[in-house]
Amino acid sequence: MEMAQLLSPRPSTSVAFPSQPRLSLFSPISRRTLPFHPSFTRRRGLFLSCHAEALVAAGSHREEGSAHSSDNLDLSSWLHLNGLPPCKVELKEKDCKDKHLPIRYVVAKEDLQAGDVAFSVPNSLVVTLDRVLGNETVAELLTTNKLSELACLALYLMYEKKQGKKSFWYPFIKELDRQRGRGQLAVESPLLWSESELGYLEGSPTKAEVLERDEGIKREYDELDTVWFMAGSLFKQYPFDIPTEAFPFEIFKQAFVAVQSCVVHLQKVSLARRFALVPMGPPLLAYKSNCKAMLTATSESVNLVVDRPYKAGEPIVVWCGPQPNSRLLINYGFVDEDNPYDRLIIEASLNTEDPQYQEKRMVAQRNGKVSVQTFQVCVGREKEAILEMLPYIRLGYISDPAEMNSVISSQGATCPASPCMERAVLDQLIVYFASRLAGYPTTLKEDEGLLADDNLDPKRRVATKLVMLEKKMLHACLRATNDLINDLPDHTVLPCPAPYAPQLK
Repeated sequence: MEMAQLLSPRPSTSVAFPSQPRLSLFSPISRRTLPFHPSFTRRRGLFLSCHAEALVAAGSHREEGSAHSSDNLDLSSWLHLNGLPPCKVELKEKDCKDKHLPIRYVVAKEDLQAGDVAFSVPNSLVVTLDRVLGNETVAELLTTNKLSELACLALYLMYEKKQGKKSFWYPFIKELDRQRGRGQLAVESPLLWSESELGYLEGSPTKAEVLERDEGIKREYDELDTVWFMAGSLFKQYPFDIPTEAFPFEIFKQAFVAVQSCVVHLQKVSLARRFALVPMGPPLLAYKSNCKAMLTATSESVNLVVDRPYKAGEPIVVWCGPQPNSRLLINYGFVDEDNPYDRLIIEASLNTEDPQYQEKRMVAQRNGKVSVQTFQVCVGREKEAILEMLPYIRLGYISDPAEMNSVISSQGATCPASPCMERAVLDQLIVYFASRLAGYPTTLKEDEGLLADDNLDPKRRVATKLVMLEKKMLHACLRATNDLINDLPDHTVLPCPAPYAPQLK
């Protein structure tokens, strides 16, 4: 990636509309008037700005005799220069259909067998909170009470980027900028999509999750100055403003999303090391839901042991954890059609206007449920999820006090259900699943037609895959519910009235 010159005036920082200039993910520009700092005039050349994909450095202000000799090195060369042992992988590039630079990905440099160590990154080249904050106690305090690990790591890289080529992490940050938080489908997280692009997710609960996550990032931004004051011993090396003065929210959000796309959750380490940024890790490594390989930590390094054989040149994949496709899209910008952990959430709640609400609430709690209960519908196990929901929904249909007393005195998890009550419960589920399907602007057949278009916008493609997989689960729920109706002793029985039926959403 070429280095650009300092820009004046500053470019727009908007991430909302693709027609406006876009910044690289850690662009440290400020719209605010910066207060006087004793070092400000001496170091002002280090305040950086970006346009397009370029990191911008104050080249003419760079000190001679810098301790780092990695200014023009690519990521691989920089890693080996700084202690990465010989490894069995290398980086390749593939072009994207959009205007951005090609993305890079890790491939096997030679034939590999299951159990081979693909690479081993020394801890000195891994970014963790104990390194960032210099104090494990401060790290645990911040992430327990105020900020997420992602926010702290993003802030650290933003300040490091302000130092340009002077930063030890410059080649790593440059690579993160190049990737722009894009996974191997070359799609950014929906957190960076425009309002019109979010429309691709219409009907899916993922759209609301994106907006909720966006609000959460804003709350974290408002707490950023806490890091500055609690970890002053670290940030005194940066003669810049406090975070909310140095970085507008849009820039922090871009950095947060970039870190979110590549952070690794390490196991069996201290809290201050559990979230790590590992060069050669994601997003250069592709995630796969049915893979078993994981980045693992030792006292000296973070290693990748492959779980399957690879031919030279094949992309290396690692496990992304038991995440549904909605989370994969929000965190990493991709959807896995073979994801065995995909699921939908159904929320059921007892009617608070029901005269027997308190008794029903007590019965629900006795059976491990609450007054507002969430049920997970896992892919391939839709009928199991419905059978789990039925006792809870039946509880809401009881209106006879004598029946309620019988339920209270019983020890089982199920309520007695007449055929007419069971038909009413199943009919409610039919209406619910049908209404969720009606909330999507396209049908399954129309989704398949869109995906057959080779020129479909990458964001539209990944969003269409997501909603199509959601619809398939909902259709499976409909079929399972209809099967249960057909299994009733007399499937023509009319449903019982239910003035206080549970609410589903």
